[in-house]
Amino acid sequence: MDYSVKLQMHSGNSLSDESSSSYRRLIGRLIYLTNTRPDIAYAVQQLSQYMLAPTTTHLQAAFRILRYLKGSPGSGLFFAANGTPQLRAFSDSDWAGCKDSRKSTTGFLVYLSSSLISWQSKKQSTVSRSSSEAEYVSCNG
Repeated sequence: MDYSVKLQMHSGNSLSDESSSSYRRLIGRLIYLTNTRPDIAYAVQQLSQYMLAPTTTHLQAAFRILRYLKGSPGSGLFFAANGTPQLRAFSDSDWAGCKDSRKSTTGFLVYLSSSLISWQSKKQSTVSRSSSEAEYVSCNG
């Protein structure tokens, strides 16, 4: 997904009922795929917000994810057998990243040694008044 493009609810033309149904199935399959491909989790999370009324712009972004997956078949989770177990966690958020609701998106990653074991990206439940407040909400969940 192109990170410079900020998707909105009414960007592009509305899809037909049949195309909307296909879009929902595609996003559902991509959500399932994020279990082993965390590199697409953010993009899929962004597109899943528009399942109620997808547009051509949303469908183009979903196809971009498919092209990325086709071009990187060897990527995915890797669990190393050696090394000293060390638990590391990272979190971050954007401020008012959703153009429709002005809510921030929070994400976190948890590593055991060099292996990713948990991750999440979701929209915060409240609207933050500053980037500091969005980061605080991100850490306190």
